[in-house]
Amino acid sequence: MGNFKNKLAQFMYGRYGTDQLYIALIAIYFVLVIVNAFISSDIISVLMFAILILIVFRALSRNIYKRNLENEKFMKFFKPIKSKGSFELRRIKEIKTHRFRKCPHCKKMLRLKRLRGKHTVKCPSCNKEFELRILG
Repeated sequence: MGNFKNKLAQFMYGRYGTDQLYIALIAIYFVLVIVNAFISSDIISVLMFAILILIVFRALSRNIYKRNLENEKFMKFFKPIKSKGSFELRRIKEIKTHRFRKCPHCKKMLRLKRLRGKHTVKCPSCNKEFELRILG
């Protein structure tokens, strides 16, 4: 087993390997596999094959600079989506204890304790006070 690991390490030396775009392509591939199991479309099969070839090509590529640029472009697109999703997940987790409201002046999202009724809130970002009502 150790000999196989050494051979694989020698083969992959100087090659790009995996990154966030690689993982996203793998996820898209498996979603398409599941969709293709129900729909059974030739177009989806061709798309799956193309994604699989792209995955292998990127992992085995020796042009590290270009693959890194591709990953950076993907991360510029994906980071806002990921941060929005993690924020929404946080809102769901804290729904019993906190409420999230936007400041009407600077539009910053505020995390407020869940206290029913009308409250005067001071925004820590713009230091302006405003009233809001929390129903529950």
